[in-house]
Formats: sequence, C-alpha cells, structure tokens
Amino acid sequence: MNHLSLIIKREYLTKVKNKSFIVMTILSPLIFVALFGVVAYLSQLNNNKERTIAILDASGMLENAFENSTYTKYNILSAVSLDEALEIVKLSKDYGLLYIPENAEIKDISKGIKFYSEESPSLTIMSSLEGKLEKSLTDIQLLNEGVDIEKIKSSKISVEIDQESFSGQKSSKIDNLLKLAFGGAAGYLLFMFIIIYGNMIMRSVIEEKTSRIIEVIISSVKPIQLMMGKIIGTSLAGITQFAIWVVLGGIILSVGSAVFGMNISEMQASQTAAVQEAMQTPQAENMAQNVILAIQNLPLTNLVIAFLFFFIGGYLLYSSLYAAIGAAVDNETDTQQFMMPILMPLILAVYVGVFTVIEDPHGTISTVFSFIPFTSPVVMLMRIPFGVPIWQQIVSLLLLIGTFIFTVWFAAKIYRVGILMYGKKPSYKELIKWLKY
Repeated sequence: MNHLSLIIKREYLTKVKNKSFIVMTILSPLIFVALFGVVAYLSQLNNNKERTIAILDASGMLENAFENSTYTKYNILSAVSLDEALEIVKLSKDYGLLYIPENAEIKDISKGIKFYSEESPSLTIMSSLEGKLEKSLTDIQLLNEGVDIEKIKSSKISVEIDQESFSGQKSSKIDNLLKLAFGGAAGYLLFMFIIIYGNMIMRSVIEEKTSRIIEVIISSVKPIQLMMGKIIGTSLAGITQFAIWVVLGGIILSVGSAVFGMNISEMQASQTAAVQEAMQTPQAENMAQNVILAIQNLPLTNLVIAFLFFFIGGYLLYSSLYAAIGAAVDNETDTQQFMMPILMPLILAVYVGVFTVIEDPHGTISTVFSFIPFTSPVVMLMRIPFGVPIWQQIVSLLLLIGTFIFTVWFAAKIYRVGILMYGKKPSYKELIKWLKY
C-alpha cells in the first residue's frame, strides 16, 4: 500500500481543484438559501391572503358560529334568496358562498349544507368550516335535548399515560418522536452522501478510463490500491465540501441578518418571551419537561460513536460498488443497468426504517434488516435511539466490515479487468467471467 497515500492525495486535489466542484461548493448554500427564502415567501403570501366568505343561513341558527380571523372574513347575508346571494358573491368576487338550508331538524340541516365557489376551495378552509358547523350544530342539538353543555365541558377529563420501563426509566410519547428524528436524520444523511459521492467516484473512474490515462497509472499501481485511493480521496473531498457549506451557511446567515435588518438577538428575545408566556400553562410546562426528559433518555454517546462507524462502513461498502461499475462501463449511460441493484437496498432500508422501526424497533423485521450489511447502516442507526444491545451493534458492524472486505475483493476483480476494457457494453454474465480471471 506504499502508493495509496499518493493516490489519495492526487484524487483529493483533483476533486477540490475542479472548477465545477468549486462552483457548486460556493453556489449550493446560496441556491439552498434562495430556494428556502422563495418557498417561505410564497407560503407567507398564500397564508397571508385575505379571504371573504359569504354566509347565507336560511335556518337562522348558525350566524354566530363564524368569527372573523386575521385572514378570513365572514360576510353574513340576510333577506336574500340563494340565486341573489350567488350573484352578490360573483360581483364582489368573494372566495365563496356557504349556504345553510332551512329545516326543522338539525340532522336535515347538516345534510343540505353546500359551499359554492368559482374554483376548488382550499382543504384547510373546508376543514375549518366543517369544524365550526359540527360544533355549533352539536351544541344546538344538545340544548334541544335539555343537556347542560357547560356541565359536559367541565366534566371532560384529559388522560396522559406516564411511561416507565421495568428498570424505572421514565419516558413519554415525545421520546419516540425525538428518537425517530435523530435516527431518520442519520439514515437520510448517509443515504444522500452515498448517492452524491458514490456517483462522483463512478464518474471519476469513467473519465480516467475514457481518457486512457488509467493505462499509465495501472502499470505502477495495483487496482485495489487505485480503487481505495479514489474512494478515500473522494470521501475526504466530500467532507471538505460539507465543512465549507457549514461555514458559508453561517456567513450567509450573518450577512442576510445585516442586509435585511434582522436582529438575531431581538428575534431570540421575542421567541424566549413567547416561550415563557406559553410555559405559564400546566400543559406546556408538562410538555417541556417531557422534551427535556426525552433528550436525557437519548443514548447520545452511543449514537455519535455508532454513527461514525456505520456511516463510514456503509459509505465504503457502496463506494466500492460504484467504483466497480465505473470500471465496467465506458460511459455514464451504460451504468443504468447496474444502478438499480445498488439503489434498491438503500431505498428498502429507508422504507423499513420509516415504516417499521418507529412502530416496532425491536421486532423481527427491524432486527433482521439491521443485521443485513446492505441495509444495516440505515436501519441500525434508526434503531439505536430506541435502545439496541451493544452486542447487536457489534455483530452488525462486524458483518458490515466483513461484507465490505469481500465487496472490495469482488469490486477489485471487476476493476482489474474492466478498467482496461473498451468498446464493449458489459453484461452480468460478462462480469461473472471477469471474477474468474
């Protein structure tokens, strides 16, 4: 491995000095911030849009059910027919007309309510209107039956079950949300890192192969050294890019605060005041205690250490496969037939993590997939916040390392033959032949 350090250095410098790498490293945070700003601005425009809804209550029972809010105004129409109300709404260009028919029975009223509008109404608006109507009609029905509504409201009891393990460790429902957030973020970060920088390794191999420079390099370097050098060098370039993004993100935030007149300290002070005001209620105080308890229950040290090992192991495992694909083909178009077998385990791992781990982190499916090397980097990272025995983590990591060693040997065999093959589109049958050389 005497040439490995030279290959890593060459690969790293080639990547970081590349114009496209430099441009995207600088532009990516700017594009992300701009995109986030545009989405936030458009969302604010949509949320801040004032809507006027006309109400024609022929029953005369529900006019008091609608109270104006900041962005939704209710115009109560009276002494007009439905056709006249529709013409009024069209001329005034209101958002829509809510028509409540006249009936003696409450149940009949609820079945005949209609909403007229020029375009399809917002799901949020319709849900809000239905909620207001259901509450008001229910209250009227209870009053008609002689039920004291205030007694019903005062007799409601809220139940929140305290959770505690057999060993005495307390937890809450918020624990699961935080654990899923930590595990999901770790798994998603690994997934994106593999996709982005695995493809970079593959393209690097294809470029050197098509430029024939690889024929000179391979004469003095073993294929496995060249492959590992590319993987490690590209990984270091990726880490450098992430570090630059973090620094640039902080700079952009500071500059944006100064240019647009945003005072971060004032924003924090107002947020703190709002939080303190909200904390005055017993429910909010209880929730805050549950959040603090949930954070304390997280195995943070275990999470950090496991993340480093599984992240590195998973990335190296998939990177070796990407390098082998790059050596087997002459252009990026030919890689499509080999990409699906690589992406399928990653996609499967994400689905298992999201839909299975949160529901049953120690179930058979979650446990099995956390031991399979091609899915364990994602699934195990999502299981660990829920408390996984150390021996399971070690076994899973050893299987991952062992599979990586085998995959490197497997990929090096393909790399050794494919790196010098030109003008022939390889098939799976052809790759099996190369393993025998």
